[in-house]
Amino acid sequence: MTSDVKISFLDELTNRLGKLLRISNSLSLYKSINGDIRVYIRYSKIHLGERTWYGLRNIDLYELEGHASLICFLWDDQAEPLLVPYSEYEDVFQSLKPADDGQYKVQVIIKEDGTELYVARAGRFNVEGYFGWGQLEKIIDITGSSKLPDLSHSQIQTLLGSIGAIKDFEIWIPPIDRTKLDWIITRQFTCKDTLPFGYEHIENILHEIDVIWLQRGANDIRALFEIEHSTPIYSGLLRFNDILLSTPNIKPRFSIVANEERRSHFVRQLNRPTFHESGLREVCTFFEYGDVYNWHQRILGG
Repeated sequence: MTSDVKISFLDELTNRLGKLLRISNSLSLYKSINGDIRVYIRYSKIHLGERTWYGLRNIDLYELEGHASLICFLWDDQAEPLLVPYSEYEDVFQSLKPADDGQYKVQVIIKEDGTELYVARAGRFNVEGYFGWGQLEKIIDITGSSKLPDLSHSQIQTLLGSIGAIKDFEIWIPPIDRTKLDWIITRQFTCKDTLPFGYEHIENILHEIDVIWLQRGANDIRALFEIEHSTPIYSGLLRFNDILLSTPNIKPRFSIVANEERRSHFVRQLNRPTFHESGLREVCTFFEYGDVYNWHQRILGG
């Protein structure tokens, strides 16, 4: 990435958000110090036909899910940054498979009659309205004004199931927990009665996972969530570790969900040598209850 372009953007972003933190030691992913807002920065030179070319890494997009996030597209001599809300294109990317290098190939086509975002195998989208800092200001206003209700373990379980169902995943929630789901806070969804074939060797572990998203019509596990409301975070990490070691060919999202106060405890536990050696430390994320609640609000258009 051209350093001057990125440095200039990061300077202005810092002026607006305050101190920034890098995510997972990435040089492209940043978040505000309270973690409320995330920005994924990509740069390209301008090529023939007034086009810029980008690769969006699947593992980086995972870090944006569930958060108030923007993808920033930069190029030389740009008057204003192009800040695209990830939530508006999340379903587009999830309907596709990345290229063999793990990236989604996209272009920005600069046109006088309206700049377009081209996503390979998905099509063109007009993004003229996303130039400037307005999208960031909207996110700042939304995250600053949202009030988080006091949510129980079962309510968080309900919201995570609802988010997955809206995104057209099939949902697994342990049968013992299904009678406790709160249908007042979201649309009712259906839970699968059985887990997919091919995971019999870890079926007893999967049965204990609070929420699982499954690719509809396939045997793929897309995401696993452990809600640690009062139970030890370490126990959820151990279950994830067993799944990762027993089935290394699957690459789901592993997420621990807990109160903000438990974030530092999550970090200490995840930095244990056993999770470093297995690779779990690199693929497991922390979701605070507010992240889940706000994700649900955004995906419903609330």
